[in-house]
Amino acid sequence: MDLTTLQNLLSALPGPRVVCVGDVMVDRFVYGEVARISPEAPIPVLARSHELMMLGAAGNVARNVSALGGEVALVGLVGDDAEAHEALRLVGDETGIEGFLVADASRPTTLKTRFVSGGQQLLRVDLEESRPVDGEVAQRLVATVRDACHGAAVVLVSDYGKGVVIDGVVEAARASGAVVIVDSKARHFQRYGEVDLIKPNAAELAFATGLPTGTDAEIAAALAEALPLCQAKAILVTRGAKGMSLGVRGEPVRHFPGVPREVFDVSGAGDTTLAALGLALAAKATIEDAIAFALLAAGVAVTKAGTAVVRPEELVEASLNEHRTPAEAKLATPQRMVEEVARWRAMGLRVGFTNGCFDILHRGHVAYLNQARGWCDRLIVGLNSDRSVKALKGEGRPVNDLESRAMVLAGLGCVDLVAPFDEDTPIRLIEAARPDVLIKGADYAEAQVVGAAEVKSWGGEVRLAHIVDGYSTTAAIARMTAKTN
Repeated sequence: MDLTTLQNLLSALPGPRVVCVGDVMVDRFVYGEVARISPEAPIPVLARSHELMMLGAAGNVARNVSALGGEVALVGLVGDDAEAHEALRLVGDETGIEGFLVADASRPTTLKTRFVSGGQQLLRVDLEESRPVDGEVAQRLVATVRDACHGAAVVLVSDYGKGVVIDGVVEAARASGAVVIVDSKARHFQRYGEVDLIKPNAAELAFATGLPTGTDAEIAAALAEALPLCQAKAILVTRGAKGMSLGVRGEPVRHFPGVPREVFDVSGAGDTTLAALGLALAAKATIEDAIAFALLAAGVAVTKAGTAVVRPEELVEASLNEHRTPAEAKLATPQRMVEEVARWRAMGLRVGFTNGCFDILHRGHVAYLNQARGWCDRLIVGLNSDRSVKALKGEGRPVNDLESRAMVLAGLGCVDLVAPFDEDTPIRLIEAARPDVLIKGADYAEAQVVGAAEVKSWGGEVRLAHIVDGYSTTAAIARMTAKTN
């Protein structure tokens, strides 16, 4: 999606009303560190550090609609327990979500607890009851859906198979006259009737049809099997890094390729896709633009930890990165550096930081940076601005301007991020990044390294890298000057 189309679409999102209907869950993430194995059994011992609670499933769809600027109502089912109170609190804490949660004292509120260490899930524990809602509770639920859908442009039905998406719920959604999109994990799609779109992933399409769905041709064959078995106008298959495939009655299957991303966590990516797709269609985008918007949003979501939301400014940044070279994508403002460091830390990665002028890049620089990268998983290079180089080195420096120096550094595989700074020292960048390891050349003593005391104060370390003799920018300039005289 080009930037102009994206910005026009983002500006149209706040107007239309979106309703999210379906299974509401509470996602609980327990974070900690694993440093030993239990003496009682061959299992890791998690030393708990903190935990987070957030809305999941249909609740996460609503969170993403709201984060993207949409007006959203959330209809779902909770129990009469502590988790229900937590769900109500979470809805109340979310700006822009109108909650319509129906209580059913006969079942627990669905709770999924994930234990995480070093960016990896160790275990998930589910508290749930998966049976169709019935009786007086079903009547209240259908009536609530009917009321909430009044005036909606799009209804997003999130069916996780926990019993909320009964026939009456779908009928009430269809009767509203809104576009109805179903995110289905069901074996049979015909139960949803004449909805506008069903959005399974490739595995769910395979489950529903009994056919393989690995290649474009297999997806097309599975869609040809699935469409006659249901009344939906179209089926959109999400395929992870392979993108999406759209099957519309009477039309050839169309494939929309994805953009490769560094995937951290796919939890909630389907919810983000549903939210972005529905909100774009509510804003009268074409199906092609809505799919491109959903692919962009999903691509951002998988770079985050847990059931995270995606915001408009992140989509703009991602769109810009799609049109940048890999080297250009490594250039970062201090704010983006902080965001990238947070993402790396959530993945359990060790962050390193070094800095310099890097005016005329030579063999010594490359050896130094490769050694620095060997001490960490991700290396940030703080790069002096032209003004600060001149202040340090004097008139005639730098030889190469900031943009040129930054692009050359970013072209090195050992460099993960280049963050320019205009101050005389990089201390503000160091304090913002809080690296695990601070690297400087061995021509410095540790006491002379800017930021050394600060890094050690938060438990980091300082490393002094070997300097290759006979290589320096000053010497290179002297040799060039000698040749021209």
